Amino acid sequence: MTSSGERAAYWRVPGLALEALDARFDRYAYPMHAHDTYSFGVTDHGAQSFVCRGGRHVSAAGLVMAFNPDDPHDGRSAVEHGYRYRMLHLGEDHVRDVLADAAPGTAGLPLFATPVVDNPSLARAVARLHAAVTENAPRLVVEERLTAAVLLLSRHASTKPTPLPDRPGRTDLAALDRARGLLRQRFADNISADHLARAAGCSRFTLYRGFRAAYGFAPSDYQRDLRLRRARALLAEGTSPASAAAEAGFADQAHLTRWFTRTYGITPAAYRTA
Repeated sequence: MTSSGERAAYWRVPGLALEALDARFDRYAYPMHAHDTYSFGVTDHGAQSFVCRGGRHVSAAGLVMAFNPDDPHDGRSAVEHGYRYRMLHLGEDHVRDVLADAAPGTAGLPLFATPVVDNPSLARAVARLHAAVTENAPRLVVEERLTAAVLLLSRHASTKPTPLPDRPGRTDLAALDRARGLLRQRFADNISADHLARAAGCSRFTLYRGFRAAYGFAPSDYQRDLRLRRARALLAEGTSPASAAAEAGFADQAHLTRWFTRTYGITPAAYRTA
């Protein structure tokens, strides 16, 4: 996406599940979405407001954003003059490898209790890694800065998942997990609400309410997010937008383009050539 006051650009590192985003937005607002990667970012100017894990947060200049894989979040400017930020998307396997190499026997992946961290050293480490990616630095430089950033980030995280709050009448989590598992397996299919409810073993209303409370998405929104993730992966491999749309379950290329641009701030064609 490139327009007056609105700009987003992506870079990828060949052979690494590592991606960098540099964006400047005034009015553009991200819808609720999630990534299957860790996402770390630094706000450079202005401030970004977003909802994550049931609460609203603000990342002002100098603060670090840290999202766990599958953390639903949106995003918009918190100030009149907009904001600029830099983001890194990093695959779980790389995080696991860095931590295992630094501390053999480490169990579990880091999970961030809060999506906003105030730590200047961490902000500098994330910015240095981002610069290495966007400036096409030698692979050794990228990997050294990646290790430094992951080790610093891990100090602000726990390996224990944050439990969901107890609510009277809350839907059985095993039922919700069955529904989520079906969506993950068949995200490209045209699944009905009845089919999903039968797979979960509860009513459609109970499933809808419980799914939103547990995962931060309505089932239909989660299915669309899974389709977008698949299309994004295909585009990164060089697949054409039309083919990616068909394989990911979108009605056509225009349907993919509309949702991809709205969710990621860039068209599928532009992302493919990042």
